[in-house]
Amino acid sequence: MAQTMRSAATTSYVSGTSDTPLLGMTIGDAFDATVARFPNREALVSRHQNLRYTWAELQWEVNLCARGLLALGIKQGQRVGIWSPNRAEWTIIQFATAKIGAILVNINPAYRLHELEYALNQSSCAALVLAPNFRATDYLDMLHTLAPELDRCPPGQLDSYRLPHLRHVIRLGKETTPGMWNWRDVMYRASEISPQRLAEVQADQEFDNPINIQYTSGTTGNPKGATLSHHNILNNGYFVARLQGFTENDRLCIPVPLYHCFGMVMGNLGCMTHGATMIYPAEAYEPAAVLQAVQDEKCTALYGVPTMFIGELSHPDFATYDLSTLRTGVMAGSPCPVQVMRNVIDLMHMREVEICYGMTETSPVSFQTHLDDPIEKRVATVGQIHPHVEVKIVHPETGKVVPRNTPGELCTRGYSVMLGYWDNEDATRRAIDSSRWMHTGDLAVMDDDGYVNIVGRIKDMVIRGGENIYPREVEEFLYTHPKISDVQVIGVPDEKYGEELMAWVKLKEGETATADELIAFCRGQIATFKIPRYWKFVDGFPMTVTGKIQKYLMRQQSIEELGLQAAAQVQTA
Repeated sequence: MAQTMRSAATTSYVSGTSDTPLLGMTIGDAFDATVARFPNREALVSRHQNLRYTWAELQWEVNLCARGLLALGIKQGQRVGIWSPNRAEWTIIQFATAKIGAILVNINPAYRLHELEYALNQSSCAALVLAPNFRATDYLDMLHTLAPELDRCPPGQLDSYRLPHLRHVIRLGKETTPGMWNWRDVMYRASEISPQRLAEVQADQEFDNPINIQYTSGTTGNPKGATLSHHNILNNGYFVARLQGFTENDRLCIPVPLYHCFGMVMGNLGCMTHGATMIYPAEAYEPAAVLQAVQDEKCTALYGVPTMFIGELSHPDFATYDLSTLRTGVMAGSPCPVQVMRNVIDLMHMREVEICYGMTETSPVSFQTHLDDPIEKRVATVGQIHPHVEVKIVHPETGKVVPRNTPGELCTRGYSVMLGYWDNEDATRRAIDSSRWMHTGDLAVMDDDGYVNIVGRIKDMVIRGGENIYPREVEEFLYTHPKISDVQVIGVPDEKYGEELMAWVKLKEGETATADELIAFCRGQIATFKIPRYWKFVDGFPMTVTGKIQKYLMRQQSIEELGLQAAAQVQTA
């Protein structure tokens, strides 16, 4: 298990030591090793597709897919996009591309035309695997809008004006579409490539080769493609699961999207490296489907972002589900409210639930709580440093390491740091300095024992009349109000103070409240300058498909609704 060097440290620097070495192998080799150990154990359950695979059965599908891709002419280093909600085929293509050294490009299921076009062209995708649709969005129609040439080309011979690199489009489902391969077509073409040839191609891979591009969206500009190696994500998934005590007996419910690190790394690779079972309750997050899957599949672990756990806990039929098989899981992806964490432990039987912290560019996890941590540390911090990773917290302006218990920017170094942003050297240099430190942009505080709290984003910090306010601190306090289900605090422009606080509040079902009531709750409990001036009662928040709150959209909307356009135009030094 991981250990942290415990010296009389006064600076905010830690290195994660471990008696467990890093895995020096490719994803394909690790997958085959797991199959050899547990061939007849259940590997994958996709409940909404009514599909179940043992490890040996999954290997058969993965190898067919890998050979089929080779038959299409896909080569090592070429990019293969995947645009789909959670399905068994997503996982099959993940392991198949790893075996042949093709770079899997994860495309957000929520992307629209401009974003899809950008991702496919920026990564020069040669092939795209896509679902026919997702919820009310017709993926086939969207792709046809970008590449109408599909109507008049044979499969595999696309020559598109707007998508000049794309040659192969592989559609999921049983139906056929002009210009596209069907999923079964690719599997049938496996007969053209011998198993020996696949083994040769797989043996030619190196674990430091790039294997995955994940687009990370900022509040401005185009998404950047974080490029990750076998070594990056295989090891991170392995250690996340190891710190939870995963074995081949664990069954993990994965409602988080596979296109994100939380699903494909912490979920799929975490299970694969330990022989545990991957369980997809639905193609996208649905609270009832999650609760039903945990009960029916006797899941021992559950992953989710805080908003997912809040949704499950507040489901009207929550008390009718048997969740007693749960023991562990991870809450991550955005700041984890302390009260929500306590409810997960007490009401969902997840006595060993852990918090993880990280970012896509670091594969993703850098900090994780441990099973034997004191309850106070497990519910109120993101834990300690991950094995084989270094972290320092620096002054955002000077770059100097700050003393313990002092906020600063968290920087990560080690095996987990991405290779860089795909075809974007300038952005890579801005994110990773000359000493290979990844600058996260997150504000953090490290205590005397090396536990870390994330107190906000550098750009999220609110400065009101010279007072630095971390929205997370105000949110944590408001979560203690008995009527509040969820709350997000943002800064909005103010001509007098520069910025003021605003709280968006989601009340528990059946509850009512007023701004005056919540202000009264705050008085005497938190500093006056931390009490939000503006309040808005909402049913939900704008968020990404991964459940991350989009505070910049909340800010834009609030400026319009509150008539703060003039204050927003005030320039500052």
